[in-house]
Amino acid sequence: MELAYYSDYAVRLVNTEEPARGKDSLTSVEAVRELFGAASQMARRATDADVTRFRSVRSRLRAVFTAADEGDHTGAVDLLNSLLLEFPVSPQISGHDYLDEEGRPRWHMHLADHPSNATAGYAAIAAMGLAFHLTEFGADRLGLCQAAPCRNAYLDTSTNRSRRYCSDRCATRANVAAYRARKRQEALAAERTGRTADSSQDSTTPTDR
Repeated sequence: MELAYYSDYAVRLVNTEEPARGKDSLTSVEAVRELFGAASQMARRATDADVTRFRSVRSRLRAVFTAADEGDHTGAVDLLNSLLLEFPVSPQISGHDYLDEEGRPRWHMHLADHPSNATAGYAAIAAMGLAFHLTEFGADRLGLCQAAPCRNAYLDTSTNRSRRYCSDRCATRANVAAYRARKRQEALAAERTGRTADSSQDSTTPTDR
């Protein structure tokens, strides 16, 4: 499994909450298990206690994205480093999933599940995946959706670092809102121009004698 894949763990966890909308889908152990995926051994070790622990990690991961989105790249790195120290990973070389043309393993790095509890395992993988993404592509590739009130986290993988929204849906919604705002401004400007012209015309009309 490629290490870049693990960065999505952080995005999935952060986006279980929409603070501006007052929505939170991380309310049960089943929701925690869904974050891992059905095939994960760690998911089966999740308990009700992990709901609260996951929410705590979620807040800290969102803080990383917020700092990066605001241009505080050093702050984002410091916050991420604190997670890496608290939730260390267990890297292993694996080749069981990929074989070359001759049937030999294609060796790659794999982040092993943490043995203590589900939260520690998920946090370790999410933090390390995010760290690899940040160091490979830059802290400015961590963003929060600009389509208010969404603010979902995303990883910018565009070639020109131009991504501003978490999804095509939010991009479309923001573009439509911007278009309508421009049209309102144009209409107001035209109305003001019309009133000014009428006023000017009235001031130059000869008085009847």
